Amino acid sequence: MTDHPIRVGFIGLNPDSHWAATAHIPALRALSDTFTVVGVANSTPESGRHTAEALGLPHAFASAKDLVASPEVDLVVVTVKVPHHLELVTAALEAGKHVYCEWPLGNGLVEARKLAQLAQERGVVAVAGTQARTALEVEHVRKLIADGYVGEVLSTTLVGSGGNWAGETTADYYYLFDKKNGATMQSIPLAHTLAAMRDVLGDFGALSARFASRFDTVRVTDTGETRPKTAPDQIMAHGTLASGAAVSIHYRGGVCRGTNLLWEINGTEGDIQVTAGLGHAQMVPLTVRGARGEDKTLAPLMPPESAYANWPKQAAARNVARIYARLADDIRHGTRTAPTFQDAVALHEWVDAIEQSAEVPG
Repeated sequence: MTDHPIRVGFIGLNPDSHWAATAHIPALRALSDTFTVVGVANSTPESGRHTAEALGLPHAFASAKDLVASPEVDLVVVTVKVPHHLELVTAALEAGKHVYCEWPLGNGLVEARKLAQLAQERGVVAVAGTQARTALEVEHVRKLIADGYVGEVLSTTLVGSGGNWAGETTADYYYLFDKKNGATMQSIPLAHTLAAMRDVLGDFGALSARFASRFDTVRVTDTGETRPKTAPDQIMAHGTLASGAAVSIHYRGGVCRGTNLLWEINGTEGDIQVTAGLGHAQMVPLTVRGARGEDKTLAPLMPPESAYANWPKQAAARNVARIYARLADDIRHGTRTAPTFQDAVALHEWVDAIEQSAEVPG
């Protein structure tokens, strides 16, 4: 790979809203010496042209097939809905392109394994967007644990609100409420947070899970429809880490008036608490507090301010930018420091295990 900026082509980029515009584009602008966005392919040529004109991109490709075949594109970024990941990522990999695919990698474990195998065969850099892992606060907590801040970890507790998956939604987000689409609360906010938890505390051991649905239908507010809901809105799991520490997890649909993300790590020498305004650890600022030894109350335990310098201020864009920075190193140096498709398969396996456990009666 030469030292010219890595040329990025997006499949699924709307300049007016959605994740790609609010997180990926600011992230790439913060790394403009390393990346340049050269084009887009959307669901229609008209949409692609609109995006290219709005963002000043040189290419509006007529189709995803044209984008992945273009010699002007080094890295294909896939930011469309989960059911389309398999087809689009496969096309990019078969064209020999490096790929950044949003999480979930596939619509379930089988698809994720297919994509990881193909990426390995092609020898390209293939990254899954589990960006909670690159949050400065998560990396800080990981170091605190490694340095023995809490001593031996005895237990960890995670409670989160998914934001969606309760009784109301909009037409654009209704697909989240149909479990066949692979974009459920367990596969999105919980999985993102589990990826961070695993980086901090190590592998999970055995987990038992139960799902519940307090809403069997959902009201689509912008159309007035009432539609069926098959994705669970209450996810409960408990068990142990590989270390033997106890684990307790509860994710609930919607939001609450209290703390919408609470992650506690309790040890023989101290405690760490991570909180946020939403259960999506990958996209919101995290607050870290801790206490140890003779301390009686928790106190701020954040990364130093200097750690945030030169990164986007918005948490979501900052976390994504930190994945892109690793991805660039991987492309240029043959390393694998950004979250890989193989990492994504391991996370899919945990989501699958939770789902399988929850299906067992009793």
